[in-house]
Amino acid sequence: MATIIRKEERDYQPHPGRIDGFRLLTDQSRERHGIHPQWLNFDLRQLNPGQYCAAYHFHRYAEEMFLILAGAATLRTPEGLTVVGEGDILFFEAGESGAHQLYNHTDAPCTYLDLRSHIGHDVCEYPDSDKIILVPHGETYRRSDQLPYFDGETNIRRIWAQLSHQDAK
Repeated sequence: MATIIRKEERDYQPHPGRIDGFRLLTDQSRERHGIHPQWLNFDLRQLNPGQYCAAYHFHRYAEEMFLILAGAATLRTPEGLTVVGEGDILFFEAGESGAHQLYNHTDAPCTYLDLRSHIGHDVCEYPDSDKIILVPHGETYRRSDQLPYFDGETNIRRIWAQLSHQDAK
């Protein structure tokens, strides 16, 4: 079934979990139409002056593309900073080389379409703050606290002995 979302239906709202400096607005009309994409996720975003879209990040299991519809912003990537504007398409591959962040350095809103591949899960990494986030659950961890696979597994015989003892009852 085709769904059409008309321009006059736009309703930009802030995400309730956002903090100052990251007050990206998202069009809620998709939700009102009951659109829940299975493989291709998308949002229409409005980035107001002086705001960042999100923390500098990259996705391990998703590609992302922005189409700037109106206005301009400064794009941060591993290569540095560059100004982008209306009509520009920005593609971010999965992995560290696809790291990105937008900042609206202008006096006018920047509106863009945010398209992302979606396989049901992702891991986002945030190099500035040494975090990883497991998506969609939102579990957040410090990357530097990474542990060896068998950490905490050295007492397996004791654990099994306890289990065997419990099952014998």
